[in-house]
Amino acid sequence: MHQYIPNTEDEQLKMLNEVGIASFEELLHSIPKSLRFEGDLPLPPAKSEIEHKQDVLKILTGDASTASHVSFLGGGSYDHFIPHVVDVLISRSEFYTAYTPYQAEVSQGTLQAMYEYQSMICELTGMDLANSSMYDGASAMAEACLLAARHTRRKKILISKSVNPVYIDVAITYAHYQGLEFEFVDLTEGVTSLQSLADQLTADIAGVVIQNPNFYGDLEDLVAIKESIEDKKTQLIAVVNPISLNLLEAPGKLGVDIAVGEGQSLGNHLSFGGPYLGFMAVKEPLIRKVPGRIAGESIDVHGNRAFVMVLRTREQDIRREKATSNICTNQGLNALAACIYMSTLGKNGMKRVAELSTQKAHYLAEAINELTGFSLRTKYFFNEFVVEVPGSAKTLVSEATKAGFFPGIDLSQFDKNSENQLLIAVTEKRSKSEMDNLVSFLKGYSV
Repeated sequence: MHQYIPNTEDEQLKMLNEVGIASFEELLHSIPKSLRFEGDLPLPPAKSEIEHKQDVLKILTGDASTASHVSFLGGGSYDHFIPHVVDVLISRSEFYTAYTPYQAEVSQGTLQAMYEYQSMICELTGMDLANSSMYDGASAMAEACLLAARHTRRKKILISKSVNPVYIDVAITYAHYQGLEFEFVDLTEGVTSLQSLADQLTADIAGVVIQNPNFYGDLEDLVAIKESIEDKKTQLIAVVNPISLNLLEAPGKLGVDIAVGEGQSLGNHLSFGGPYLGFMAVKEPLIRKVPGRIAGESIDVHGNRAFVMVLRTREQDIRREKATSNICTNQGLNALAACIYMSTLGKNGMKRVAELSTQKAHYLAEAINELTGFSLRTKYFFNEFVVEVPGSAKTLVSEATKAGFFPGIDLSQFDKNSENQLLIAVTEKRSKSEMDNLVSFLKGYSV
């Protein structure tokens, strides 16, 4: 008998007889024998749990991770420090096993966590309302495009070519059966061309998507972009880095209608790409059209502070064709991690993370720019920049990885004309010695 299927032969026979057959073989009669495996599977002898654990640990030690390599990877996912208290608190059973609150009156803790998270995102972005939350930054941007289309009853979206290409792919996939059209705005010196944008702003544009800092690290002029949008109905969508907002002006104060982004850097681990946290914040006119869940504060019958589910737009709650969200329970846990992270660091701590990331990024950029064969392509940036390298960036990444570095992202995977360009990100975790060691490696690197 299999260890994890504790049914005796008599019990198995009883179940087979119940469905009108005499054997397990008869249950498989519809599968042609030519498609069925015969004989014994080529498996090694069984091992004890101790032996098996040792084998798994050997495999794990062969993985290259941010624990074994110094990471300068970015492009939407960043190696920030996460205080231990974040993992401790989100692991409490009250949060870790809590399901989406359908019965709000018995989910006060979950609802308060959502409310506090939303409040912090609003303060960070300068917007009127935030949801709790989206799957990741890419899906948040895609949902923002759909939101703009619903609000304006238009179908065309303008997206700057400086937006994360992965986010663009996700938006196109989301909109495949929604009838949305996408047009792309050219760049001038790494940022959105105001002239190209002006030429493409027609009366049928639902929204304009700008990333700031953009995918290549450059800072966009959101004020000038907003001023160029003369049609008040057209929505300005900003994809933002939440850590950068501790130094840069909040998008809500720059005329942005919808602010979205990836919240991984707010206390969520890299985790090989997920689960991540997409945040979305909007101005008041869009409140009733926002996807996701929104928690609010109220007063109960006894006059005590109470939390309520204000809007629920999931397909289980309203007619499917009118639903604007299918966001699931686990996203609440990611939002809680962000909430605890922001609470732990506070305003001063968050600002310090942003300052250190910026200062260290500029230190590294200047050092690399002085190396023979290397040149800095990004002019004004927060913590991420593009460097032109001698030869193939893909080859450099491979050699640097062998030396213990994740030196950045090879941009040729997104643009074949960028085969010698590397996108480098720096966080507060990177020490001077780590950055100097990378510079030393690059200095000795030969094509």
